[in-house]
Amino acid sequence: MPKIKPRIPMGEQPPMERITNFNSVPYGYTEDQAVEEAARCIQCKKPRCEPACPVTIGIKEMNLLIAERKFKEAYLLVKEDNAFPACSGRVCPQEKQCEGACILEKFDQPIAIGKLEAFIADWGRTHKVEVEEIKANNEDKHIAIVGSGPAGLACAAECRRYGYAVTIYETLHKAGGVLVYGIPEFRLPKAIVEKEIEHLEEMGVKIELNHTVGQNIYYYELVSQNDAVFLAMGAGAPKFMGIPGENPMDNVYSSNEFLIRANLMKAYKFPEWDTPINCGNKVAVIGAGNVAMDAARTAKRLGANEVHIIYRRTKEQAPARKEELHHALEEGIIFHELVNPIKFHGDDDGFIDYMELTRMELVEGEDGRISPKPIEGSTFYMECDTVIEALGTVPNRLFLDRAPDIERDDRGVIIIDENHMTSVEGTFAGGDASSGAATVIKALGEGKRAARAIHAYISTHDTSHRQEVQRVEV
Repeated sequence: MPKIKPRIPMGEQPPMERITNFNSVPYGYTEDQAVEEAARCIQCKKPRCEPACPVTIGIKEMNLLIAERKFKEAYLLVKEDNAFPACSGRVCPQEKQCEGACILEKFDQPIAIGKLEAFIADWGRTHKVEVEEIKANNEDKHIAIVGSGPAGLACAAECRRYGYAVTIYETLHKAGGVLVYGIPEFRLPKAIVEKEIEHLEEMGVKIELNHTVGQNIYYYELVSQNDAVFLAMGAGAPKFMGIPGENPMDNVYSSNEFLIRANLMKAYKFPEWDTPINCGNKVAVIGAGNVAMDAARTAKRLGANEVHIIYRRTKEQAPARKEELHHALEEGIIFHELVNPIKFHGDDDGFIDYMELTRMELVEGEDGRISPKPIEGSTFYMECDTVIEALGTVPNRLFLDRAPDIERDDRGVIIIDENHMTSVEGTFAGGDASSGAATVIKALGEGKRAARAIHAYISTHDTSHRQEVQRVEV
């Protein structure tokens, strides 16, 4: 193999500067940098990166077109496979997917596929490249989508390309789901998400904000009024540790509440925006996934002097992206390995005062799996002003409890078949609602595949005689 040039680094805000603002951390590639990085691609005959991409972007051709400075063609190619490349290029865990499969990973450093995708998406947006995407006129067929997160948006884009009339129902006052309320501005600027969604509306997708299915409109109404329904409510209900002292205790947040306050409700601009958020001087974040890193880095920007990650395994086992963990450590986040909280202690006013923790060790079980176990007699204490629990999420039961015909597993996750169909014919599901909490790019891929399944279903079934609602909501 010929000698490969080193990967082109992307410029970033210096750590001590970026912790004082919510601006994007990476600056993005210039045209020359993108061309040089794309030219590193050796153009494999059978690229392994493409099947590793949940939305199956033509990565090999994208790299070639960028290397040849055919930016418009590269943008159109990417948009054909992924309606939201500016988002996925920034937040997708490429090291575990396309870049992890790149053959150059074995010899040097993989192609910076995510950064190139973000570059070409930004280029197409700033140069106002128009995309012809409607393939047919099927507007007599109606698709209802519940939820405007990544799965719902991807499904809407693909269904609209087939020419269907598409309406998204969103509970909150902004569309985007986790893209706007879960991911901080410094990782994914809101203006970029808004532009991607604006393009969706320009395609003809209707978005009904402040509409909670199960309250403002009933699920069975959607079934009776549409040819198909796609459920993409995500997994928005937080998990908690369930340890003594946890509830009630002020300044103990779920990561959902903390990030929604900071991201969607702009608590970082208080009192200009009237959503207060109190971090104090010392914040403890429990967990070590991407959401934990987002919460910790947000707390730092909100003025906390010390932010501590509390994790019961080791840093090497942290599920967060390597880049996010690296950025957090650069910004002064303190990482505690092999420790776990066992009790919260409050002050006389009901605010968190300190945590009781135990040290952990990794032990191999009879099944060969390595699991963390508490070390007897290793209890210690840590003072803190705020605790943020970033332990994952589960589907919200508000909707599902009012749609009892939809089968779920014991986690509350919607059960689907190989075509994303639920137990109710004509109702499909995807994203975190049917797979449990996962990644943005996985949800985008599922939304895209579900749209194709919906198209196949409508194309082969007579949906013209919609039945009236027969059930009474429970």
